[in-house]
Parts: sequence; C-alpha cells; structure tokens
Amino acid sequence: MLQGTPGRVREYYDEHPISEAHVLAALAGQGLAGPLTADDLFEFDQDHYGGLAAVDALARRAGVGTASRVLDVCAGLGGPARFLASRRGSAVVALELHAGRAAGAARLNRLVRQARVTVVRADATMLPFAESAFDACLSQEALLHIADKPAVLEECRRVLVRGGRLAFTDWIAFPSLGDRERQRLWEWMAATTVQTLDGYRVLLGRAGFTAVEVEDLSGEWRTIVRKRLDLHRALRRQREARFGHQQFLEYDQLHAFFVGLIEAGKLGGGRFAATR
Repeated sequence: MLQGTPGRVREYYDEHPISEAHVLAALAGQGLAGPLTADDLFEFDQDHYGGLAAVDALARRAGVGTASRVLDVCAGLGGPARFLASRRGSAVVALELHAGRAAGAARLNRLVRQARVTVVRADATMLPFAESAFDACLSQEALLHIADKPAVLEECRRVLVRGGRLAFTDWIAFPSLGDRERQRLWEWMAATTVQTLDGYRVLLGRAGFTAVEVEDLSGEWRTIVRKRLDLHRALRRQREARFGHQQFLEYDQLHAFFVGLIEAGKLGGGRFAATR
C-alpha cells in the first residue's frame, strides 16, 4: 500500500504486524502443513476490517461474478484477491506498490496454487493498464495512505468498462477530528489524508462516476476495533514474547488512541460504490 508519500508508508508496512511471516507462523501454529488452499489462509491473511463478509459486501456492490475481471487496488498480501478468485471464480489483478507485500502476496498465491490472482507492483495513481481493462475495482482501507485521491479515482474509472463498478472502504473523518489528531494519525498510521463521507461523494462525482452510494460503517467498525484492542491486551504475554515489550506497548498505545478517536465520534469508516 505504498502510495503518495513513499517513505513513511513504506516504514509503516515494513513494521506491520500482519505480514507474510505472520501468516506462515499462524499456519504452522495451527498445524497446517502440506497441500494448502486459499481457505486455509483466510483466518490469517485478511488485513482489513470485517473479514470475509466485508470483501463479499464489496463484491456484491461491484457485481463481481465468475466472468468478472477485477482489480484489487492496494491489495497488500492479497487475501481479498484470493477470496474473490476462490469463492467467486473471478480473475483478479492484485495491485500493490510495497515491494515486500507484493512479493509476499505472490508467494502466498503459489503456496495455495491460486493461479487466478496475478500480482502487479505499481502505483495506484498511475495504473499500468489499458482503458476498459476491468469490470470491477475494489479497495479496502488503503486510500487513507494516498495523498492524491482524485488521481486514484480517475484512474479506476479509466480502467473500468462502461457500466463497471468501483467499490471500496476507507477511514473517514468527522468535523471534530482536530489538526493534532490528524498529525498523530500520519505519524502513527501513515494516514496522509482522511476524507469525509461527503468529501468522497464529491470526489467520485468529479472523477466522472455516477450512481454513487455512500454508507457510514462507523458503528460497525467501533465494535471491531474495541474487540481488537481487548484481544491484544488479553494476549499480552504471547505478544510480548513474540514482538518484545516495547513493541507491544507502542502497538497498545496506537490502538488505544485509535479506539478513542472512534468512540469519541471523530473517526469512522465508510463504504462507497459507484458506476463508470
């Protein structure tokens, strides 16, 4: 998910706790060995909010089916792309600029013999595809890392067929989110800019999309992030043994700050869909 401001975003994902190594260690911890399928990875490789149900919700809004050519923008380790290929039979291009995550996604694809997912390392603001190359574009919690959001939306529209659909989720800001809090989100989470619900509606219209749909997921995500923080603290002994005391405390501080913003109604989540 390296976009817009490369250095900080690269550092953030270099240090991210969900990684190829994490997925492989989790598989080993579950005693999973030998021939594996994409389904074996799904508990561990979904680096976004809402799990498989969230991917499926985007796929429905984008009309993804067995004949669909799908572009997963800022695909990370490729978990959602493998889900779409495995469960819906789609041909998926997983676009990712971070070198380590792109390589990890490709290796995980080979591990589960998922040939319907192709990993392409490239920048979402300059997609290396022809016009009308895809039937659907999807993305999950990635555009916060991209400063030039209009460029990404315009590029997604360019590569979609007429009538094709874009569907994505992202973090959203509410009016009470202050400048200092935005700065801390940048420092801690490489959030270059955090858009509002109405802001995304406007940007999608300016990019030429129609039939724009906007949903506020803040209540749903509030529950998810609180559960994640509680689980993180419940697993303190195991995580300190794996990551070290200092990294555990830093991650805990980040999560607590994040949860606080959401519970205070300053930060939330949104789901968006629109037609080319």
